[in-house]
Amino acid sequence: MELNVKEWIGRLIGSPERAAIPIMTHSGIELIGRRVVDAVTDGSVHAQAVLALAGRCPSAASTVIMDLTVEAEAFGAEIHFPEEDVPSVVGRLVSDRAGIEALAIPSLDAGRVPEYLRANELIAAASDRPVLSGCIGPYSLAGRLYDMSEIMMGIYIEPDTVRMLLEKCTQFIIAYCKALKRTGSNGVLIAEPAAGLLSDDACREFSSVYVRRIVEQVQDDRFAVILHNCGNTGQCTPAMVATGCMGYHFGNGMDMAAALRDCPPEALVMGNVDPVSVFKMGTPEAVYDAAAGLLRLAAGHPNFVLSSGCDTPPGVPMANIEAFYRAVNDFNAEIR
Repeated sequence: MELNVKEWIGRLIGSPERAAIPIMTHSGIELIGRRVVDAVTDGSVHAQAVLALAGRCPSAASTVIMDLTVEAEAFGAEIHFPEEDVPSVVGRLVSDRAGIEALAIPSLDAGRVPEYLRANELIAAASDRPVLSGCIGPYSLAGRLYDMSEIMMGIYIEPDTVRMLLEKCTQFIIAYCKALKRTGSNGVLIAEPAAGLLSDDACREFSSVYVRRIVEQVQDDRFAVILHNCGNTGQCTPAMVATGCMGYHFGNGMDMAAALRDCPPEALVMGNVDPVSVFKMGTPEAVYDAAAGLLRLAAGHPNFVLSSGCDTPPGVPMANIEAFYRAVNDFNAEIR
């Protein structure tokens, strides 16, 4: 969809009504009768799922699957593929400085990257609304390659080694985001959940400076970067804002009143209905109440966009999804 995304964000903020953009793809996979493993390995199935869900739900934008293994697989990591759940990284790819020095920055033909680019291209060509691509953030990717516990120690014990790995991760992510931009999508949601485990200073040093480089390379009037950090509980929101993204997406552990206070009013602030305990395990009434409560909480903040706290898992009842959007419709009806 051809779009000036900066103007689109301006319209969202300028409208008295609130928009909703949940990160939600698995429900679309279920709508077309396919398995998760089909969608994460076949770009056409992925696209069919996203478009099917768009036909059923009035999200203000479509999002792709939050699959945080695509980039790690491209580097050479071993991936486990459950039939009905998101893939996961198996073991460590690199364990020392020599391994990182030898690590090649992959091409865009590696692993499943071509299938994800194809999915985005198909979605963008057929979508009647903005499309937000997805990729992993540099620190979270480095953690999947080096091991999450090891990198937490490494930033203090071997910071230069970690920076070398982050540099290679960032270079690849920049190339990948440029390719996603060429598919016709209108932005990218960069998932950096591991950075939420860091202090604000450490998050700035080992995540935000690298995310900002990505932003400087790809963000413009026609392509937005939205930073997702579901690990942040408030301690590193300033580090997130330092990246200069057009939007910030928060997990269900975040106090959205604090997020709205700490983020600039010209940036979208998105979140944060719990994807598991509320969206999947809750009743329609619980989903409605959670969504309505957030909308009331953020009523004085026109840059708020209602969303899930993270990618909703497989098995979310359609009645719960309908309750989520009903809360938005009822809130908007009250203020018209």
